[in-house]
Amino acid sequence: MLAINMAFSFSHTLHSMAPLTFINPATKYKWFNLTWLFALLAFPIVLFIMPSTFFDNTGVEMCPSKFLFDFECYGCGMTRAVMHMHHFELNDAIYYNYGIVLVYPALVFFWFLWTKKAWDRHRNGFSKKAEENILS
Repeated sequence: MLAINMAFSFSHTLHSMAPLTFINPATKYKWFNLTWLFALLAFPIVLFIMPSTFFDNTGVEMCPSKFLFDFECYGCGMTRAVMHMHHFELNDAIYYNYGIVLVYPALVFFWFLWTKKAWDRHRNGFSKKAEENILS
């Protein structure tokens, strides 16, 4: 009897749930957008200040597939490759992962895109739609 009640309760909950919606906090809160903009501008500088060998030979396995299954996935070495590519060490970056020639330009593209969007929101203020979301 308890199992039937639990099943009914669960199915009733599924039917009454509203669809999930995501509201970007950067479009809703000005302080969040400013924090996001600062983080976007500071991140490449911090990576450049750190030595390019910061993630090399740490002795810690960060990749879950390598740690759990002793199997190197296509992403293994990508963190080290990105760090070397950020320091303009192309040969070392390719040594750690060949995929860096596709991944790093994509990272730079999305960084520029996100930074431009955050800057535009900061400079031009928030849209009426965002202000309506805040008021509702």
